Amino acid sequence: MDRLQKAMDFCIRHQTTLSYSTVSLLTAASERIFSSVVFKCPCNSGNMLYGYSFLLAPAFVLLLLGYMMSTRTWRLFTGACSLEKNRQCCSCRTCADFYQLLMPMTAKALVAPLTWIAVALLGANFYECAASGSNMTARLFCKNKGNYSQEQLYKMPCDEELSAVMSSACLSFQAQSQVIGWFLIAIIMTVALILTCITLCCSPVSYFQLKFWKIYSRKEHELFKIKASEHATKLAEGNTNCFFEATDPAPFHTPSNEDWKKISILYTFNSQEQYYSTLHKYVSTNRGKSTKFKEEGQHLNVFEFVDEDQASVSGL
Repeated sequence: MDRLQKAMDFCIRHQTTLSYSTVSLLTAASERIFSSVVFKCPCNSGNMLYGYSFLLAPAFVLLLLGYMMSTRTWRLFTGACSLEKNRQCCSCRTCADFYQLLMPMTAKALVAPLTWIAVALLGANFYECAASGSNMTARLFCKNKGNYSQEQLYKMPCDEELSAVMSSACLSFQAQSQVIGWFLIAIIMTVALILTCITLCCSPVSYFQLKFWKIYSRKEHELFKIKASEHATKLAEGNTNCFFEATDPAPFHTPSNEDWKKISILYTFNSQEQYYSTLHKYVSTNRGKSTKFKEEGQHLNVFEFVDEDQASVSGL
């Protein structure tokens, strides 16, 4: 039992890393299946279109799915076109704020597509087919640039003997693909490390306060979901009983539309007021009636885990 509890605690502490790892593994496995089962290079003038379609089109689809699966995306768009919000749009949503929100969303959504492209380049099948469809490849990577016709290049992915002969004078398509793949992985890891260091360096809170903030955010989300489920159950049960028993409902308090809107706004951190979430700020400012609730913080969406948990709270 203790081991199970330790395993659960480990998963909770590293849920972001585990989720990214799971997405990457599933994407890599899907790419291998597509490469070995579905992909068949035509070995003609359609090589380049066919190869790049398998290399880039699934990555684009995975990027769109990444945006769609993000709770932050739907938090930003839910109610964004309402008349009340449109009146405040110009004053409250600047271009800088928009890009500050978009960058973490895009970084998270790029995990699966970049994994697909990197694994596909290391496997080399897609790139080999695409590169053989253009004589530019021969001009760039072959010593004897005039010795090979375009028709021979088309047939390289399907003819192992021809591919072996041409590889003696050219950097093979597989080698090209794998070199590009490793460079891509190195660039991704370097950029990820730099961005992580910059994010933590610009943190408005210290290391241990950040750890406390993460724990609070997770617990608030868990308790909110439990309480919301209980509240919704009681309301549904009361309304159902009144319908079948033909009685009037007893007074039952539920948050107003204005209250829901207040706790659904984007979280901003102000170092002068230690609120750890929009809900915390709402409760501490007389249910959002104080002027402090409307004051903007100094940092918009400093850490993704705050906005992700708040989005989950809003959308359950």
